[in-house]
Amino acid sequence: MEDELARKYTKKLIQETFMEMLNERKLNKITVKDIAVACDINRNTFYYYYSDIYEVLTELFQMQIEKVVEEYNDSRSWEESFLVATQFILDNKVAIYHIHNSLRRVELENYIYDISGKVMSSYVETISLDTKATDNDKKLIARFYKCALTEMVMRWIDEGLKDDPVKVITRIGELFDGNILMSLERSAKLNEKID
Repeated sequence: MEDELARKYTKKLIQETFMEMLNERKLNKITVKDIAVACDINRNTFYYYYSDIYEVLTELFQMQIEKVVEEYNDSRSWEESFLVATQFILDNKVAIYHIHNSLRRVELENYIYDISGKVMSSYVETISLDTKATDNDKKLIARFYKCALTEMVMRWIDEGLKDDPVKVITRIGELFDGNILMSLERSAKLNEKID
């Protein structure tokens, strides 16, 4: 039990230190040695938990995805859920910008794609309960919105995270209100025509 607590503490310390550094400097300017010194651990301790700093980054992204899945609430709109999902980006703007402008940009894009996918898949599944939409169409609709949201977030980062995401996401929700449900209902009607 004590060893498990020590392991959790050390991993968390490494993750937090890495994020602090990433919020101060570019990704390619952070080394394992920097993290080890800041954490007051030796390099071997770091390597016990992670193979390199990129594995720390991957795990942090995965933890955020799991957090979004855990916090997803059926009573929330996709807009509210997506804003919860973007909080990590807002809390770490400089770090996100550093990742975005590094050779690891694809990991950031995959993270946003996965987050968007979790939000949209859960939302589509929830609102499709009273429809006879096919599973393939549900996946197609969720994928369409996932791609759109991913591109929007990447553009938002490209432009320096200037726009207020609450206003933008809320406005998108207002402009496209009901479109997902209409698409699901259309799926059922198209399926009836085939039968």
